[in-house]
Amino acid sequence: MPETQSSRRDPRRRKKQQPVCRTVSQICPPPRRPLTVADIRPGMENERLGVVRDSMLQNPLIVKAELGKPRERSCSLPGIDFNYGLYTRGLDGGVPEAIGHWDVFKQHPTCPHELTRNYIAMNRGAVKAGLVTARENFLYRQLNDIRISDQDDRRVKREVPPLPPNMTFGTLARPSTPFFDLLQHRYQQLWVQEQKATQKAIKLEKKHKVILGKLYETRSSQLRKYKPPVKLDALWHMPHFQKVHPHLDTFPTEADRQRAFQAHREEHAVRQGTLRMGNYTHP
Repeated sequence: MPETQSSRRDPRRRKKQQPVCRTVSQICPPPRRPLTVADIRPGMENERLGVVRDSMLQNPLIVKAELGKPRERSCSLPGIDFNYGLYTRGLDGGVPEAIGHWDVFKQHPTCPHELTRNYIAMNRGAVKAGLVTARENFLYRQLNDIRISDQDDRRVKREVPPLPPNMTFGTLARPSTPFFDLLQHRYQQLWVQEQKATQKAIKLEKKHKVILGKLYETRSSQLRKYKPPVKLDALWHMPHFQKVHPHLDTFPTEADRQRAFQAHREEHAVRQGTLRMGNYTHP
């Protein structure tokens, strides 16, 4: 029986292992110190021939990264007992003293300062008393020394302006975005309508614009429009072909024929060539 029970037990079922507690040095290992001559082994990337000094392994331009290892830092760091930052020594008693009582800041007494004279009030009182000379004003100020108070009573006496009962303080919320107008290209349509209205107004303004004075043509404008007359020579025809009509007519009507010949005669003066038909019509 015990053998059968032991055989039935699952070998994978073992006692739960206790978690391994790691130390602080394992979780946060100390920073890597720079290489030294004693750390160099044969076959390493930083192996050098000749005289080798520790200062050479602290130069970042000379030190090479080892294969499969992070690059060594060239700066030396302080030991484990070194604390980074500023150390503040507690002079206020710490948390117990803060919980035990409440430290109230005591305001230092201010030095009394002399108030400025209210010359407007003193001059007004002297005029009402009938004093106009400098001597009388000086004596009046000695007897009635009026000063300007630091506390402005006008702020207390000023009444608050009446406000409507439904007034809401603060900034107004931004209006919602008109998505339907954006999807329907409403703004584009409005812009096109504005452009059409602007063009229509410009055309009406040009139409109703009054031309002041009369335009006179100069010699230059007349010469620009002048077309020199072209002398047309009769074409030579053989006597026995004069009464023969053409067998091919490429013009649809006689008016088109006359219009084409007229355009040819107008451009005859500026054409080149022997037959005045162009540069490539030489016989």
